[in-house]
Amino acid sequence: MKTRIEHVTLLTMDSQNRVLSDGYILFDEDQILQIGDRGSQKDSLPDADVKIDGRNGILMPGMINVHSHIPMIPFRSMGDDCPDRLRRFLFPLELEAMTPELVYAASRYAVCELLLAGVTSVLDMYYFEDQAARACDELGIRAWLGETIIGQETCDSKEPYGGLAICEDFIKKWQGHDRIHPIAAPHATNTNSPEMLKAAFELAEKYGVLYTLHASEMDYEMSHFREAYGKTPIAFLHDLGVLGERTIAAHCIHMTDQDIRLMAETNTKAAHCIGSNTKAGKGISPVLDMKKAGVEVGLGSDGPSSGNTLDLFTQFKMTACFQKTKYHDRRVFPAREIVELGTIGGARVLGAEQETGSLEPGKRADLVLVETSSANMFPLYNPYSSLVYSANASNVDSVWVQGRQLVGGKRLLHTDITTERSRLQERMGCFQKQAQKYQHML
Repeated sequence: MKTRIEHVTLLTMDSQNRVLSDGYILFDEDQILQIGDRGSQKDSLPDADVKIDGRNGILMPGMINVHSHIPMIPFRSMGDDCPDRLRRFLFPLELEAMTPELVYAASRYAVCELLLAGVTSVLDMYYFEDQAARACDELGIRAWLGETIIGQETCDSKEPYGGLAICEDFIKKWQGHDRIHPIAAPHATNTNSPEMLKAAFELAEKYGVLYTLHASEMDYEMSHFREAYGKTPIAFLHDLGVLGERTIAAHCIHMTDQDIRLMAETNTKAAHCIGSNTKAGKGISPVLDMKKAGVEVGLGSDGPSSGNTLDLFTQFKMTACFQKTKYHDRRVFPAREIVELGTIGGARVLGAEQETGSLEPGKRADLVLVETSSANMFPLYNPYSSLVYSANASNVDSVWVQGRQLVGGKRLLHTDITTERSRLQERMGCFQKQAQKYQHML
């Protein structure tokens, strides 16, 4: 079945950054077949089984969230102003109350939130990741998912580093899936031994999958590596031999010029999470310097506990504003470059730029229609600026992943958020009871 969307401002995000002011797109159940501009179309439009009037909306590639922890929905709004909450109550509460059933229900809810916000691809790392994969598969999103490997007991492993074996089983189960891509995910530079960081990288190499971890994020992480090794975390990872084209370093806040050079030389990618970085007062990543050096950078929301929302509109505006502030220059990171970070830039980070991230014939039909009829979207002079500075998740009208429509008229088409919220609430009883122990921190 062929679908044609017309009467839209079409942002291709291709190598020429073409914008078709009266654009149309034709796609089938799998891929984009044709794009064009009605204003220059002398012949009749290509025929289609389904014809959709975009009503002068903005049609863009599906957005790509390159760092998240989607099963952490139950933690949202807990201890938002609490210092060092990761070690003080997040780790303990995970150990006490996270279950496979809760991860599954929370992941379904999170995927619904992502889709309603126009995110069609997400990278996630957490525990019981097979349940997250199950949720992502059922709801139709494109996902890169990793079982967390960490040097302590977790909710799904009594033994420290038990996640390594779980991760390998997870990779073997899901590898080859059309939309679900398993990856290796050691938690962080300072929560894994050098030997385990290397072992996880070797696992990624063995199966040809991505490798992601938190790096150069925490002040105490920076102090530890300075005191223990006389190096930055990035330099340490380089000397360990785990930087490279399949490695995605999340956060990358405290970066030296040498760190940036090492990432560029090894083709290591970065996931920029401005919302969580600044909420925690950690600092502002030198994204402009990384981009100038040739480092591929994508945008991540971090988890619902750290960044609260999972959409990229929040990250768009915050990234633009904080980068301009960091460099004291309003001209840096014009809106088009910000949108690029959340689309084709994210695809490059995931090594999926031949598959998604731009609207071009032959690519997967991952599409987002953003309406422009709401009060906050008028007038429309520059579609990139409107997306970065004016739009929010509520402006997403329709979403397709791989040609299948998942959102239409601002509503989920194959489930509903009320059902998913009720499902999650049923599974959160024990979690909420355990959370009361930490009420004094919240």
